[in-house]
Amino acid sequence: MADSPRGSETILAQAATLVRPLVRSRVHTLPPGIRHVAGLHFGWWTDDGTVLEAPPVSKGVRPALALLACRAVGADPYVARAAAVAVAVELVHNASLLHDDVIDQDPLRRGRPALWAAKGVPAAILAGDALFFAAVQTLAEAPDAGRTVPVLLAAVQALIEGEYLDTLMESGTDVSEDRASAVAAGKTGALLACACELGAIAGGATEGRARLLHGFGRRLGIAYQCIDDVLGIWGEEPVTGKPALSDLRSRKVTVPVAAAMAGYTPQARSLRALYSANGPMGEEDYTRARALIEQTGAREATLRLARRCTADALHLLDQVRPEPVAAAELAALADLITHRDH
Repeated sequence: MADSPRGSETILAQAATLVRPLVRSRVHTLPPGIRHVAGLHFGWWTDDGTVLEAPPVSKGVRPALALLACRAVGADPYVARAAAVAVAVELVHNASLLHDDVIDQDPLRRGRPALWAAKGVPAAILAGDALFFAAVQTLAEAPDAGRTVPVLLAAVQALIEGEYLDTLMESGTDVSEDRASAVAAGKTGALLACACELGAIAGGATEGRARLLHGFGRRLGIAYQCIDDVLGIWGEEPVTGKPALSDLRSRKVTVPVAAAMAGYTPQARSLRALYSANGPMGEEDYTRARALIEQTGAREATLRLARRCTADALHLLDQVRPEPVAAAELAALADLITHRDH
């Protein structure tokens, strides 16, 4: 193992070199039809089966966190059990993306047509289901299944709850800053927490250290979702892989939107009126909504929350008494998460 900490891009690239072929091998065990549509989602081939030489890839933050958490408790992150948990969290992440795109009706994923838009809603739902079960099977076949599978299942349940709370907010039910934070903790925090806890378990950590790393991942996940929410309004398509203003187009009540609606200012009232109006919003409405959110200070408040959650995460990491290089690399990933283009 390296004696000095790697940069965040190197961390992600080296984790991907290990994990991506294993994810592909696991997907290849699926029945042919579902394997085909899952491969379309990952960008491995075209609909006619032509293999793509340079498929689009995810950032791979979750598997990288799992591997680093294993190292943080003093173990070799390249042992088979660490690779298994990294593969499992990446499969769950992609399953959640497939279902999330259906729920939000987002037409693009990583700059390409989302699977539901290309092959229909049933294909996307079933491919997502298949990836969820493939993740469980990956852990069930690995050492420590009695300890790791319950952690993964609890994370998936929390993720589903976060998604459901998100749909309630979009329908106008219980819109609040607290509810938006709960959505962030469920949709993103739960799986990052799971990645870190599973990595620690793979490294032979005590329950106490594993739970501290769970807390680290959860707080980091809330920060991650906050930055995603900012990018969903102010990000550009080359960065996000989605159309500009995508969250406003679907009237998503994200953390900055909920924060902007929480006040009693004229801007907050105007934003609530825009979101509650019947019929689709036009381009002028999207632009106006974005300006109203900025005027309330909600954008900066969301970025402050991301920074605060990251600081809390790093405080929990310190309590683990982690291996120094792994600690530095986990801090580097945390910095990357909170300083993406926004």
